[in-house]
Amino acid sequence: MKLAGIIVSLFVTFCSVEVHSQDVLPQQRRDSMLLIREDSVADVTPDTIPLTSDNDSRDKQQRESLQVTVDSIFIATTSDAFFAPSSIFHPTPRKAVIYSAIFPGLGQVYNRKYWKLPILYGGFVGLTYAITWNNGYYRDYLGGYQDIMDDNPNTNRWHDMLPYGRNPETIDVKWFTDVLQKRKDYYRYYRDLSIIGTVAVYMIAMVDAYVDAQLFDFDMSQDLSMRVEPSIMKEGYHGFNSSSSYGFQLSFNF
Repeated sequence: MKLAGIIVSLFVTFCSVEVHSQDVLPQQRRDSMLLIREDSVADVTPDTIPLTSDNDSRDKQQRESLQVTVDSIFIATTSDAFFAPSSIFHPTPRKAVIYSAIFPGLGQVYNRKYWKLPILYGGFVGLTYAITWNNGYYRDYLGGYQDIMDDNPNTNRWHDMLPYGRNPETIDVKWFTDVLQKRKDYYRYYRDLSIIGTVAVYMIAMVDAYVDAQLFDFDMSQDLSMRVEPSIMKEGYHGFNSSSSYGFQLSFNF
């Protein structure tokens, strides 16, 4: 009986140990799996951080190269066409001069400087009027001078140019001939001067169109100012008798 009791107690003890081991082993497996995962995370994380920074730097380099490419494409696609959009328009000085030579003011239109057109055409209108006005008087006095100098009695256009209340019979012909000659030369001089002024305005329009196209993208500072400050100017030698001058100093920023 004692032997049977010992056997039964050993069997019960063995079963309880086996059940306990079955409960413990899954827990150990779970703990080991968590440790493996933590170790794998701890091992992988330092390796993945450099990869992420490398990817960021690579993306940054790609964005910079893309920006450079876009800028180069934008520069390459700048146009000097007459009706090009303002965003890509960049005038060519040679075209500006050619347009201005073909028709006055066309170079200014090409450079998009429309405010200069009234000044330019105002000068042309004034000079054209001066040419027409002086040429009309020149032709009148030239005809009268030619008629008074010939011997043909039927050519008497100079009669219409006599002073008020004078008649051809009582006029001093020699004196009036000198008057006609001087006035003819006077109006011819100013007519020719007006023609020269018109040509000068035409040339100035061409030069202005060239300079505007050449300085189209010239960046001038907005800080155009004058600064006034006191100044002390001392003489070159030093000593008891040395003197100083006081004044103002002007400085320009541009």
